[in-house]
Amino acid sequence: MKNLLTTPLVIFALLAPLNAGADFEKGVAAQLSGEYATAAHEYKKAAEQGDAWAQTNLGVMYENGQGVLQDYKEAVRWFRLAAEQGIAQAQTNLGFMYENGEGVIQDDKEAVKWYRLAAAQGHARAQANLGVMYANGEGVLQDDKEAVRWYRLAAEQGHARAQANLGVMYANGE
Repeated sequence: MKNLLTTPLVIFALLAPLNAGADFEKGVAAQLSGEYATAAHEYKKAAEQGDAWAQTNLGVMYENGQGVLQDYKEAVRWFRLAAEQGIAQAQTNLGFMYENGEGVIQDDKEAVKWYRLAAAQGHARAQANLGVMYANGEGVLQDDKEAVRWYRLAAEQGHARAQANLGVMYANGE
């Protein structure tokens, strides 16, 4: 009898990620067609089931006020859930929120922490942002060599701002 009760729970647990994926795909389709409220609704269903990319996209929608009221604290909540699952985009977004004090108390050290995690995964924007933090001594000791290293990594991926910053540093002899 006990096995009969646990079997449906196991099956549901195995199917839940499939449902989350379907909701995520519906969210992407809705977002691409400009139906932001529908996209946010579908992303939220998937995000609540633990889908890290849905959490990331929902965070972006809250950050930008697309399909939902703009709410930086809610954006941070969803970015954090995805960032803790290792999604580099969410880690970068969370770092940005800390750097700019949006939805959280401004904290450069916390921003650097999240940028560093994303940068280690090769995320170009995180690498460029980390370069800025080192160049300006924000959340880390000012270090031109580290700034150049991070700018170069991002620039090699075609990140335009990193390319420009790298050029300025070279022109200034840094």
